[in-house]
Order: sequence, then C-alpha cells, then structure tokens
Amino acid sequence: MAFAVGLSRVVEPAGVLPQAAWKLDARPEIGADEVRIRVERLNLDAASFRQLSAKHGGDGAAVRAEVLGIVASRGKMHNPVTGSGGMLIGVVDEVGPESPLPVKAGDRVATLVSLTLTPLVITDGLAGWDGLGEQVPASGHAILFGRSVVAVLPEDLAPELALAVFDVCGAPALTDRVVRGYAGPGAPVSVAVLGGAGKSGSLALTAARLAGARTVGVVVSDAERESLSGAGLADHVAVADARDPVAVSAAVVAALGGPATVTVVCVDVPGCEHGAILSTAAGGTVIFFSMATSFPAAALGAEGLAADVTMLVGNGYVPGHAEFALDVVRRTPAVRALFEARISAH
Repeated sequence: MAFAVGLSRVVEPAGVLPQAAWKLDARPEIGADEVRIRVERLNLDAASFRQLSAKHGGDGAAVRAEVLGIVASRGKMHNPVTGSGGMLIGVVDEVGPESPLPVKAGDRVATLVSLTLTPLVITDGLAGWDGLGEQVPASGHAILFGRSVVAVLPEDLAPELALAVFDVCGAPALTDRVVRGYAGPGAPVSVAVLGGAGKSGSLALTAARLAGARTVGVVVSDAERESLSGAGLADHVAVADARDPVAVSAAVVAALGGPATVTVVCVDVPGCEHGAILSTAAGGTVIFFSMATSFPAAALGAEGLAADVTMLVGNGYVPGHAEFALDVVRRTPAVRALFEARISAH
C-alpha cells in the first residue's frame, strides 16, 4: 500500500500522503508500481491560475517564474495559496513491472489526478508559455503511482481539447449521479449551476439536462449570459454575482419558480458558499466543485441558515468520469464549441 499511494516519494513532512506533503521526491527513476510520463502540457486549475495572475497583475513572465519556483521547491505543482494544481498530458516513457495502470510505453495520456500529488520536474523553463493562460506547454517528467488515475487521449479530439475536458470531468459525472438520484414521481428535478458559462459549469449544466432536469445557469456578466444563451445549454440564464447570497437566491427562484433541487458551484472565486445554500431547496444537494470553496464557511453557513441540505465535495473522481465527460462533449456540439473558443482565447 505504501508504494501504491506514493509514500516513498514524500520528502516532508514524513507520514503524510503526497497531496498533503510540502515536498515530493521527483527523481526520474521509477519504483515497481510507478509510471514515468514525458510531459507535454500542463493545465493549471482555474482557481490557481486566477490567483497567480491577480497576484502579479497579469504579468505573464512573473506568473511563469512563480510556477517554475513552486515546482522546483515542492517537486510538484501545488499552489500554496489556493492549495490546488491542475493536471497534465504527456507520453508514457516507462511502466514499472507491477504497475496496475492500463498504459504502455508510447501511449499519449492525460493524468486524471491533481498536480498537487504528482511528482514533477520541468526542464525547459516553460519557454513556450507566455504565462497568460491556463494551458502550459512544458517539457519534463512526472510520476504516477499505482493508485493514480490516467486515460489514453482520444484520437478524435485535439489534445488541448481533451485536456480541458479531462480537467473538469468529475463535474458532469457527479452532477448526473446526483440528479438521477432524485429521479422519480412528482415534480421534476431542478438544477442551478453557479458559473454556468465556464468549463465545469457548462458540462454540469449539459449533464443535468441530459438527465432530465430543468436548469438555470447563473453567470456574472451580460457577455457570459449571451454566450451561454447562444449555446442553448440551459433552460434559463441569469446574471448575478455568486458572492451575493440574496441576489443569487433571487435569480434562481425567479428562473425556476422556487429554489433548486441541486445547486452546483463552479465559480473559481471565494465567497460563493452562502448563495449556493440559500438557492437550494430543503432536502436538496449542493455540490462544490470550486477549489476556492471554504468548507468551514459552507458548514457554518448552512447551520446558521437552518438549511437542511446535503453538501458534497466534488473530489474530481467518479468511476467512468473521463468517458462520461467525453461523451457529453461529443453529443453536444455547443459544449465543444465553448471549450474550443476558450482554448483559442488562451
């Protein structure tokens, strides 16, 4: 078990798992159950990239330098402020003889585990990245453990598109599971997605509709409303600041005729917990997919509002989540177009 979860890679502090470690050993030599990946591209998670960009006033060179500094000092891409990282794509270099992962040397793959627990070395100084977008061309190597999750890249989608989808593939899969759990006689399930125009938000909205729910996408600007409305991915689109609990709740109730059965938070800024709780009906569920979520704020806020809601942490893994998300993109051209537009803009 110690090898399967990567304990041998933990440098400090001793006794914790790789995600909780401050520093990992990213040496290229692999253990019997490990896999070494030749890195081609990183995808920084939205919360981490937003924090770094804001900290440096949009100075791409400074963002690039800080990412390099984090990886060099920690042996992984683990933003110490947001606690988040991202994921990567690359080519399998070597597979240990005891690795249970379904890959072989030469496979082009995406890692479906966070960079916060993935030993990583960057060797090109990120020379091909301007620091202005979440997708980061890179050279180096990364290590996967026996308990890691990885997927071979599909041949029918561009690698950049597949990477962007895989980065948030837990959101649509868990949304689908939760919505279908409410299925049955009576009023139809309703779903509100805060941040509905983003990557995880658009996929969660689409998964909810495919599962038969009525939906509202809550966005922060008129431009996002036009984008989401034009894509036709939600039954209703509302503009509200997700950090304003009363405004968000009013927007959801006005759109759906009452609070949502399920509320999904896909906004990568702090302070959205109370609006999500207030927007959710008694007996409903709130799914937090944002790494900016404060779980004490969520728990204490629900208590203070006497809110009888189930709150779930979207941990990024649901069995079959990668295949599910790819299927959503393939079946829904408007979702694919939104992703491709985002990639092109970066």
